[in-house]
Amino acid sequence: MLDLLELVWGRDFMAPGGPGNIRKMVNGLDLVNRSVLDIGSGLGGPAFLLGSEFGAIVTGIDLESKLVNRATARALALGLRENVSFQTVEAGPLTFPNNSFDLVISSAAITQTADKLGMFKEIFRVLKPAGTLSCYDWMKTAGELSEDMLYWIKMEGLTFAMETLERHGEILEEAGFSKIRLEDASQWYRREARREYEQISGPLKSRVVELIGQADADHLEEDWRSMVVVCEKGEMRQGYYRATKP
Repeated sequence: MLDLLELVWGRDFMAPGGPGNIRKMVNGLDLVNRSVLDIGSGLGGPAFLLGSEFGAIVTGIDLESKLVNRATARALALGLRENVSFQTVEAGPLTFPNNSFDLVISSAAITQTADKLGMFKEIFRVLKPAGTLSCYDWMKTAGELSEDMLYWIKMEGLTFAMETLERHGEILEEAGFSKIRLEDASQWYRREARREYEQISGPLKSRVVELIGQADADHLEEDWRSMVVVCEKGEMRQGYYRATKP
């Protein structure tokens, strides 16, 4: 399945947009020799990019030890072990001292965190004064989830805790952040989701079957189709948010 996600989203990435998405998240930031925490680091793609292209010193954390082990091996192969490292962590408070990082990033991971206020307070704590939080995430519209959304979430098999983009801004402010910037990226991913589905159900289908078998390939295709439905309805949204610790 990891190889399949890389086939769709790019080598070392477990979220849409690949390197371009990460460049957008850190646009305008000077990261040379700056300390960065990547929450939900997955296969390590964002950390590798920030370490190699931006000169950052990156610590990636993830709940899944298999992902951490794979990312660590890949960092070694890329010659990035001096400024990129990964740790397996438990859910809950971050295990870093106060004022540890210049930047905290997360790509499509905080969407699964129910206690967003608690998470943002912890991020605020480990950021240095004037440090930045920059995230890309999957979100929802206001109101109760529709049957289409509930069906897609069931197909995903993940525990989503989605909020609206506007609510993210409110929670960030409550956690103590300032200079909060919100950007709706739903229109972009609406197009991307359709393109991904057409690839999975078309030119990439035989490769998908080869990687995960026919039954799982059929499930994946239906999962992506159901995601396209909620994206094109405007119910499943994507957004960027950036904020500063005063």
